[in-house]
Formats: sequence, C-alpha cells, structure tokens
Amino acid sequence: MSETSYAEFLNLLKEKNDLVEVIGSYIKLDRRGYNYWACCPFHHEKTPSFSVNAADKYYHCFGCGVSGDVISFVKEYENVDFRQAVEILAKRAGLEVPAMDNRSAEEAQKKKALKDRLLSLMKDAARFYLNNLWSGKAEEHLGYLTRRKVQPTTMKKFGLGASLDFQSLPKYLLGKGYTPEECVESGACGRSEEGRLFDSLGGRLIIPIINNLDEVIAFGGRMLVKTDRAKYKNTRDTLLFDKRKNLYNINLVKKEKRVASLPNLIMLEGYMDVISLYQAGFHNVVASMGTSLTKEQVRLCKRYSDTVLISYDGDSAGQSANLRGLKLLEDEGVNIRVVPLPEGLDPDDVIVKRGAEEYRNCLGAAMPLIDYRLLAAKRRFDLSNPYERREYVREALSVIKEAESESEREELLKRVSGEANVSYTALQRDLESSPQKQEAPPPPARTREDPDRVRTAERFVLAACLFGKDYAAKCNLFEFGFRDETLERLAEYIMEEREKGKVRPSGVFDVFGSENPELNEVLEKNNGDLEGEVAEKYFRDCVRLLKQREIKEQIAVCRAAGVEAVTLEERGEYLTRIKELTKKLSELRQEES
Repeated sequence: MSETSYAEFLNLLKEKNDLVEVIGSYIKLDRRGYNYWACCPFHHEKTPSFSVNAADKYYHCFGCGVSGDVISFVKEYENVDFRQAVEILAKRAGLEVPAMDNRSAEEAQKKKALKDRLLSLMKDAARFYLNNLWSGKAEEHLGYLTRRKVQPTTMKKFGLGASLDFQSLPKYLLGKGYTPEECVESGACGRSEEGRLFDSLGGRLIIPIINNLDEVIAFGGRMLVKTDRAKYKNTRDTLLFDKRKNLYNINLVKKEKRVASLPNLIMLEGYMDVISLYQAGFHNVVASMGTSLTKEQVRLCKRYSDTVLISYDGDSAGQSANLRGLKLLEDEGVNIRVVPLPEGLDPDDVIVKRGAEEYRNCLGAAMPLIDYRLLAAKRRFDLSNPYERREYVREALSVIKEAESESEREELLKRVSGEANVSYTALQRDLESSPQKQEAPPPPARTREDPDRVRTAERFVLAACLFGKDYAAKCNLFEFGFRDETLERLAEYIMEEREKGKVRPSGVFDVFGSENPELNEVLEKNNGDLEGEVAEKYFRDCVRLLKQREIKEQIAVCRAAGVEAVTLEERGEYLTRIKELTKKLSELRQEES
C-alpha cells in the first residue's frame, strides 16, 4: 500500500472512531458549551481541565498540556505504540489495518501472526500452571502460599500457578499444536544443548505477569526451597515482554482507575509484597519486578497518578533512596514520598505480623525524598561513635544543600543538630562554607523587540488560521518567516491544507505527535481567546507586529550590505530599498495609531 493510501486509511479510522465516544468509553465526560470536560486521565487533578473538542477532533489538558487526536489518546491511555493503538481502534471500527507497502505488509502480518500465537501460548501456559496448583499435586506450592497467608480467592485473583517439573509444560504446549520454536520464542520454555525443551521456570511457584491490555506476557517464578539458584526468576525479554516497560499489577490498577481516580500509587519491590498488600485492601500497588525503575516505568506510573509512594524493604530502602529510579521520578515531575518501614521488615512482613492498620500508619508517615535521605544516612551510622557521627554530619550537610528553600534548610539543620549533638550555628557555618551549586546565569537582556510579545503574536495568528476564524481567512502565513521550527512547520501545514479546501486542526497530530510544547501553546488559544471583536482587533495587531519585524530585519540587512558595497551605484540601490521599507514601516505604524 502506498503512503498516500495509508494516510487515507488513518483518516477513515479517525472518522469511524468518534473522539467523544472513544474517550467517553475510558473516562466520564461532561458537556459544557461546545466542548466536553473531565479530570485529566494523564495527571491527578480535582478540577476538570481536560477538554475534548468534538468539532475539531482533538483533546487538550490545560493543566499538564497534553493534547492529541483519537489515536494518540488510545496510545497514551493504553500505554501502547502507534501501531497497537491503530489496531485497537481498527478492531473497534471493524476495519483491517493495512501496511505502508507490500513488503512491510507482509512483515507486519507475520509479526502480528507470531505475536498472536505467542499470546495464545502464554495464556494456555497460565491455565496449565493454574490447573497444576489445584490438581492435588502442588502441596509444596500451596503450603508456601498458606504460610505467607495468601487466601485462595487472592491466589485465583492473581492467577497464581505451579510448575511441578521441567518437562510437563513443553509436552503440554506441543500437544496443543505449538511448535518448538514458538515455545522458545515465548520465553516459557528453554532449549538444552541437546535440543530438548524444558520449562524455563521448572519447579517454581508461578506468578503471571499481565500487561495493561489484560494479556499474559511473561511469568515470574519463586523457588520454594533454599538453593544456589536465584530465589526469583522472570521470563527473559521477548517479543511480548520487556521488563523495562512493564509494572507488575498494572492491569488491576488500570481497572481501579476506571472506577475512581487514584490519589497515589504505592511502588513495591516484589510480587509477594503486591499480592499481600492487595489482599489487605491496598489496591493501588505496583512493583518494578526487582529491577531499578526505568523512564518507561516512571511514565507509566505518571499515567495513573502524580504521586508515588516508594515502599521498599526496611533493609534496602536506605540504599534505594539514592537509586536512579527515584531521580527519574523527580525528573518526570512526579511527587515522591518514601514510606519508612520498621527496620528489617518489608511491606508484606508489616501486613502479616502487625496488620493492615500498622501499614496504613507507615503510609501516613511517608516523607519527602530529602527527609528520607537524612533518615537513611542516620541508619547507616552509629552516632555514639565520634568518627561515624562526624561522617553522618558530613553526609547530612551534602543532602541539606539540595533543599529548595531557606526554611527547609533551617528545619533540616535543626534536626541534624539534635541528632548529632552539634550546635545549629556550627552546622550553618559548615553549610555556608561548603561549595554551593553553581547558580544559573542571569537571562540575557531583552532586545527592543520583546521576544515574548512576538512569540505570543505568532501563536495567536497561527491559532486563528488553524481554527478557521473568518477574520484570518486571507492571512498569508508565508509573509512572516516564523523563527521556531514547530511554528514554521505549522504555518506550512495550514497553507497546504487551505489549498486542499479546509484546514483540519486534528491533522496537526499526524505532523507533530501529541507531545509538542510549542504546539500546545497554540492549541490553548482555542479556549475562547479567538472569539469576538476584541480577538479580531488583537489578530490585526499581531499581524502588524509580525510585518514590522520582517521589515525591520530587511532594513538591517540592507544597511549592512550597503556598508560592504564597493560602488556608489550599489550603495544607491540599497538606500532606495531602505527608503521603500521605511515607508512601509511608517504606514504600518500609522495604522496602529
């Protein structure tokens, strides 16, 4: 299929999937005026700022700035790639997804067929393990779960299963018609040097890993007895499973969010912590499956809540406080709180030994990351030992240096003063004498032409043209020479669409995607700013400002060239051009007055 034909298919796909109906199937929308409104599904908020424009077929959040069309919404909400989002919408509309050309069509078809086979295989494997657990042959597995106080209803909720040996799974899968290659490709089976298939998680308690589309994509396996083999083992990365991009229990968290917004997510380290806490009534729990948090996982967290409570084991939380993952959470604008647990206990221990209410108290004591870093430092040092006390003070000061305000620094210094028995004044002097973070250079002085004023004018003119306002219908955007790459491409898009007959605002997402801050600034103008006589007058003012900028720059170029000119004739030509431009500039200023 040609590129044009594929683009036509995408347009048909968007027509067949009404934006309001699709988004309304995920979140509750309320109509106000011409638009629909809701609390944004991509960040936590109490006042609705997420707007769906049915006429122009795009959504925009005035809180976090996210925007897009029906494909980008499904892509972001379902945490899938573009192709998968298209497939979801195509299935919804009863359409078949084409490919860009015959070769890619064949490759895409093969990949989809393989993926479908592997998903089917993993689902059958999960059922096989589940049946094993309740077959009467898995006393050891059930005994372990009983000792961990996991109830039968919870076991079934999470689809827990049992691997009884290394040979019965591959035998079962081959009997179901799967090929040896598919068994290995799925990650469920391995192949020995002699070529024999074996269960990759043989003999373990089996924990299915399910993605946000409710598909079994991998398994976690837990050893039941002490051995030199790893206690926990995951399915290796496959076509279905990338541990960097998934979180355990995200499928059930997604269902929770569909019922009501989540005030926070609780981030745990392991499967059993999640299962134990979920059983105790804490349903907003996920785990990173024993790996450091990745950017993909952090963004997945942010889709469900802006606040993440880090609840790692009591023994390792101090070490985890400085993990790269927590820095990633900060960088992505997530509000981090660290849950302090009793020394030596993990979340599951707290639930089993002290009860759900005690863990709730731990959550209530969740503290900002900087406070927890101080607590973690204190736990590492023996403050009765003079040497270790001084080491603690040195590390504590390096943490306090990063505090965002003077009041926060003062509070933390007072705490360290009491803990280390060192005067506040001495600590303050040490802090002030230590090397500080280099201050950012001051912003450059403004030129006579306020760049912010010009950029605002550019955005307004483009918005009026994009949304087809009558007063902007004859505006030639090629006159202005937009300096920003996004705005320049947007102007080209508008002019190209005009030649076709009509500008489609939702089409901009085919050009820019849904995460372009400059595009979002333009889209935000369509919130009442473009309507009425005041808007029309402001548009004319903006056009004059942009024309003046162009003329001023042309005058500057002519003056510079005139100075370099060799002959009097050349200088005369530049002077004549400058006079013409100056006259135009004067006429524009007269219009302004």
